[in-house]
Amino acid sequence: MSGTDATPDPKAAEPTYAGPAQAGPSPAGPAHAESSSAESSSAGPSSARSSSGSSSAVLAGTGPSYAARASARLAGGALRVFLVVAALFWLLPTLGLLLSSFLSPTDLNDGGWWQVLTAPSRLTADNYERLLTNDTITGSLLSTFAIAVPATLLVVTLGAFAGYAFAWLEFPGRDWLFLVVVGLLVVPVQVALIPVSELFGSIGLFETTAGVVLFHTAFGLPFAVFLLRNFFAEIPRELLEAARLDGAGELRLFARVVLPLGGPAIASLGIFQFLWVWNDMLVALVFADSAHPPVTVALQQQVRQFGNNIDVLAPGAFLSMAVPLVVFFAFQRQFVSGVMAGAIK
Repeated sequence: MSGTDATPDPKAAEPTYAGPAQAGPSPAGPAHAESSSAESSSAGPSSARSSSGSSSAVLAGTGPSYAARASARLAGGALRVFLVVAALFWLLPTLGLLLSSFLSPTDLNDGGWWQVLTAPSRLTADNYERLLTNDTITGSLLSTFAIAVPATLLVVTLGAFAGYAFAWLEFPGRDWLFLVVVGLLVVPVQVALIPVSELFGSIGLFETTAGVVLFHTAFGLPFAVFLLRNFFAEIPRELLEAARLDGAGELRLFARVVLPLGGPAIASLGIFQFLWVWNDMLVALVFADSAHPPVTVALQQQVRQFGNNIDVLAPGAFLSMAVPLVVFFAFQRQFVSGVMAGAIK
């Protein structure tokens, strides 16, 4: 053997194994973490601002632009102007009739009603004074009231009872009878003039106020029954059953429950019927008393044979128009409620 001892080191001879990497911090770890956190903190607000700016830009892009909003406002303003102009154009004949009724016959012959715009001093109430002192016109107004008021009350009362019966009472042939009532809606007034005239002549009702009232009532009932039956049928059945359980009879149920709920429809029917009877001329011309005619017939009789008597027709027509306008505006709220209730149902 040589002089150098070649005995191997036991520790060096032991094999070494490469284990898994430790998760411990490296010498450069804390500094690297601090720098990365500093960078993220320094970049955080700017990135947040950029993200919020981009989101607001997206939201601004989805909303209507200024041009779109301006065009919408202009369109709405143009629509309002158009509606106002259309309303004024629609009311122009009525305005002309009103101004003509305050002009003397001489001024009316010299020019149209538009002369009042330049010479308002020409307005006078002499036409109305002469008209109201005319016994024929004043008597015709009273005759028209004597026809329109009873015809309206009868149609509303009988229509309400019949509408409730068709809606909530069970009796044989109810549906077929209701179909007959609906079929009567298509019967024109002109078809019944000759046979009803013969009937009224045989029973003594021809040329009487009662005959005109009965004629208007007969021809107004089909529409009244149809309208009120459909309205009463929309009342909840549970409400009526609860009233019956409390001991209410049919008449009390009709008066305490059905009539208050059907008030808008009844008011609408009353307005329609009153306007129809008040403005009627055909039935009044055939059946009314010639000595005491309604206002429509009386105005027609005031027309001169050789000349234009607008000084009589203008105030008379506007006076006959004023009464229906007063009735309509007096019950306007009930009328609109009835129309809206029918539209919703």
